[in-house]
Amino acid sequence: MKTYWNYNGGLTQLNEWQPNCWIQVTCPTEEDQQMLEEKFNIPDYFLSDISDTDERARYEYDDGWMLIILRIPYVKEIRSRTPYTTVPLGIIHKRDVTITVCYYETNMMIDFVSFQQKRGEGFTDFVDMTFRLFLSSAVWYLKRLKQINMLLEKAKRNLDQEVNNESLIGLSRLQDSLTYFVTSIRGNETLLSKLKFKLPLDELDADLIEDVNIEMTQARETANIYSNILESTMDTYQSIINNNMNTIMRTLTSVTIILMLPTLVASFFGMNLINGMEENPVGFIIAIVLSILISIVSWFFFRHKRLI
Repeated sequence: MKTYWNYNGGLTQLNEWQPNCWIQVTCPTEEDQQMLEEKFNIPDYFLSDISDTDERARYEYDDGWMLIILRIPYVKEIRSRTPYTTVPLGIIHKRDVTITVCYYETNMMIDFVSFQQKRGEGFTDFVDMTFRLFLSSAVWYLKRLKQINMLLEKAKRNLDQEVNNESLIGLSRLQDSLTYFVTSIRGNETLLSKLKFKLPLDELDADLIEDVNIEMTQARETANIYSNILESTMDTYQSIINNNMNTIMRTLTSVTIILMLPTLVASFFGMNLINGMEENPVGFIIAIVLSILISIVSWFFFRHKRLI
């Protein structure tokens, strides 16, 4: 889907492309890709690089075109192992042509357009728009991190009541998501530090970059904190599971020993040997009473040692 935006003095939608407008391409079809390549002569590998979900944050020049790939947060609507992940957002620019391409429909881009329309100022140029996309991505990383923290607290409350596989698997999925977030944020920070020396900046851009640095640093530190907390939580519950397993095995071992002792008494009196109890009319009762007494003494002994 293609949308043309005039960003001079505000963000207004256009019916067709005009020089110095912003072309927003979301979930491009084959026709959209063909149009971009034929009408604007964009290098064909630009779009294939953007479509790669594992593409790292970077920039590249080719035949006057500049490609910037930014990693942005994305929430999968369908059930998956990593509900929170990151996807590439491509920014393509050459003179009066500015195009953003994302192969996923993200809340970040919807919110970005809505916020800029409410802001009513538009963008001064391509550089201003690029750094505002960086700022929006950092803000949305923080929003998604808050959601992850809420899921983390919910899983911890469930595990406090009962240690079950579902909650542990949920924590594992959140750990994967935080790993993607930390890696992507670091990549965006590295890309930002390089672009500061590659793009023509003015005083307003410098102030905007400072804001972006603050938000990205906060997002990275928050992701690291949550990741450390989650790792510590997983280790704690793993220790609890191991301790519970040891307690169960100790109890079962104690019960086995208690049951084994009266079995030895029965085996001893049941041997085909002379033991003096063959003709005793209460011999069977004596064996039973002796077995019960041994079991009771054994139970009190293990109870005293806190093995049961």
